Amino acid sequence: MDTFSAISGFLSKIIMYVACLCLACLLSVVIYGVVLRYGFNDAPAYVEQVALILVISVAMFGASAGVRDATHIGLDSFVHLFSKDVQKHCLLTVYFFSLVFAQFLLFGGWAMGKSTIDSTIPTLGISEAYRYLPVVSAGVLISIFSIEHMLAILLKRQVVKSWN
Repeated sequence: MDTFSAISGFLSKIIMYVACLCLACLLSVVIYGVVLRYGFNDAPAYVEQVALILVISVAMFGASAGVRDATHIGLDSFVHLFSKDVQKHCLLTVYFFSLVFAQFLLFGGWAMGKSTIDSTIPTLGISEAYRYLPVVSAGVLISIFSIEHMLAILLKRQVVKSWN
């Protein structure tokens, strides 16, 4: 469990850095597009498509890291009214459904990527399947992090947050 947690923590830090980098790139691309559009009346066609891929990346990688560090939206104040045993079952249920959701992301993203692999994003010249790469990655990562949390609950261990 310690090795699994260490690997998960490392993955979480890496994907949060990737999400931050994507956010910085998104900001740069949007400012670039706005300046060229309104300042020079010459908007590059690729800006919207790059921004869309970056928004998807920020959301998916940020959500994955959020699951690892348990920063997702919850009803903690309501759950804390129950006994420790009921709280444990509530947490297991939350992470089970997070795992189920991750499988939808993984297999749904894979199916969409597979169905669009032959289509091209005209302004970028790359396959449409690249749009679904962050979704599939998030499915894998959320699955790993949900399993880690369920194991920690069952083994009565704590998951140490990646971002303290």
